[in-house]
Amino acid sequence: MTLPLTNPDSPERIFAVLGMFETTEALNTALELDLFTAAASGPQSAAQIAAETGASERGVRILCDYLTVQGLLIKSNGLYSNPPDVQRFCNRKSQQYLGDIRRFLLGQAREQFRRLTEAVKSGGSTTTHELHGESDHARWVEFARSMAPMMFPAALQLAELVTLPQGESSVLDIAAGHGLFGIQVAARHPGAVVTAQDWPEVLAVARSNAEKFGVASRFRERPGDAFEVEFGTGFDAVLLPNFLHHFDAETIVTLLRKVREALAPAGKVMVLEFIPESDRVSPPGPALFSLVMLATTPRGEAWTFAEYQTMLETAGFGDIALHALANGPQSVVSASKA
Repeated sequence: MTLPLTNPDSPERIFAVLGMFETTEALNTALELDLFTAAASGPQSAAQIAAETGASERGVRILCDYLTVQGLLIKSNGLYSNPPDVQRFCNRKSQQYLGDIRRFLLGQAREQFRRLTEAVKSGGSTTTHELHGESDHARWVEFARSMAPMMFPAALQLAELVTLPQGESSVLDIAAGHGLFGIQVAARHPGAVVTAQDWPEVLAVARSNAEKFGVASRFRERPGDAFEVEFGTGFDAVLLPNFLHHFDAETIVTLLRKVREALAPAGKVMVLEFIPESDRVSPPGPALFSLVMLATTPRGEAWTFAEYQTMLETAGFGDIALHALANGPQSVVSASKA
């Protein structure tokens, strides 16, 4: 979120940024109380929402007024209702509910941001947790469970970009998490068998989603560390969704070389990432993501397309192309084994 400068003689923008924690906590409380679910059935009074959530009427009224000012509720004639995006993503009864992601974002991620000064001084997070290590698997289980609704549109678009041979084919989904990227490829290509790689506990989440989407019979598991587990060979496509941004260029090239060995001669790798322009300040979503990586990883970053080109070429890939996704901050880089 970027705030425009409306008055250069006023510190309003500075104070607005310093006070953003208030909005974060207000939204977190509303989600914790299922306030937006209570307001989902139509205009409701503070008393009605209070009765539904078990909170005090005064507390609900003040919170709802604050959320209205922030654009997260609509108030008319003293009654509150959800705007369309809140109705879709913050109402627990919606299939696109995203509220549970707050536990991931406001847990360890927020703690790491509190050490941002240290990360800026040292050039990366100095926390001891391993991004792809077994000791951190519980964090990624929570991530996999809560991120699936948010990633579903991107998964559909990535599946449209994947071309596979007629008949039987094989796909490897690295750091699969919720598994939706490979699952949607399987849903689009009836002959595709998808192998998902991640930690066993995380793969349990992916398998549950494979069952939900009716592709469990063509879903395989490859548990372990992506840098250590044997992938196998002969894959027609390898998916790398939201993974490479955690690492430095040298580590990425190492993994890409391993991916290339796993591909069939005509196979392709599909990299889904936040990819800023070469100026690194546009567009806003991908550009802002580098700070997240600075705060939460030792050497991760939002890499530009030119940098991905160089890394892929160094790893032996060719036919490298960039594909923008609609209605989201991410893009796909495709490359052939060459």
